[in-house]
Amino acid sequence: MSGLIGIGIIAFIVIVFLMILFSFVPVGLWISALAAGVKVGIGTLVGMRLRRVSPRRVIDPLIKAHKAGLSLTTNQLESHYLAGGNVDRVVDAIIAAQRADINLPFERGAAIDLAGRDVLEAVQMSVNPKVIETPFIAGVAMNGIEVKAKARITVRANIERLVGGAGEETIVARVGEGIVSTIGSSQSHTSVLENPDMISQTVLGKGLDSGTAFEILSIDIADVDIGKNIGADLQTEQALADKNIAQAKAEERRAMAVAQEQEMKARVQEMRAKVVEAEAEVPLAMAEALKSGNIGVKEYYNLKNIESDTGMRNAINKMTDKNDDTPKK
Repeated sequence: MSGLIGIGIIAFIVIVFLMILFSFVPVGLWISALAAGVKVGIGTLVGMRLRRVSPRRVIDPLIKAHKAGLSLTTNQLESHYLAGGNVDRVVDAIIAAQRADINLPFERGAAIDLAGRDVLEAVQMSVNPKVIETPFIAGVAMNGIEVKAKARITVRANIERLVGGAGEETIVARVGEGIVSTIGSSQSHTSVLENPDMISQTVLGKGLDSGTAFEILSIDIADVDIGKNIGADLQTEQALADKNIAQAKAEERRAMAVAQEQEMKARVQEMRAKVVEAEAEVPLAMAEALKSGNIGVKEYYNLKNIESDTGMRNAINKMTDKNDDTPKK
């Protein structure tokens, strides 16, 4: 009885050991690799476990690459996995590049993947170019008419410049700048409407894909529309501004004239005050002259008579002038 118990305990220990062994050592993955013709040792798989590398993430792409005729090693795939790359995506991109007769070494594909770009999408874009449609871009011709144009840009990914090259936003911005400058150099908006290919030919000849991750294949003008008469609007705004300036200057001159008029009135009042002050001193001077004997009483009365005669003549002259101004019936 005790022998059976011992045999059961040993069998249990063996089963637990095998479970632990098969959970730690991917025997099934090892068998799959051998069946696919990929020679991978058990020690290599155990080393991946110890380095905290998922063996399936490395072995499955390695099997795929071997079937496609690529000579890749586990060290290459494992190092890319440890660097944070997508091993399966890189292998798929290299296989696609090989089928399309595009030179894409593993190191370049890994660098593109680690740079944050989708290397498989880049290869697919190299085979099947992508069309980028710009929004309406407005430019003003020399005659002041606004012209709006929409372009379709056909681009192909440039694998060699994919790392460090500018993206689609730069392509769209450069094409927009070229459209604006081409429309602005046109003599009239009618010339743009008659020959919209002029825009695409001019823009395409500027080499706008320099320093980008793409190669521009063609630029096609999809739509052209007429906008506002910018020149007329600017002239209207300028005329309104000139009018406001002229009105402001006229108001300034009117204010200065009013101020000068008020100043002159103040000076007149000042002079009248001086005259009144001087006239007030005449009786005092006359009294002083009578008192000191410089003038006699008879001379004083003669002076008064002269003043009375002068006042009477002035009154008669005023009445005569008034009667002469009255219109005759």
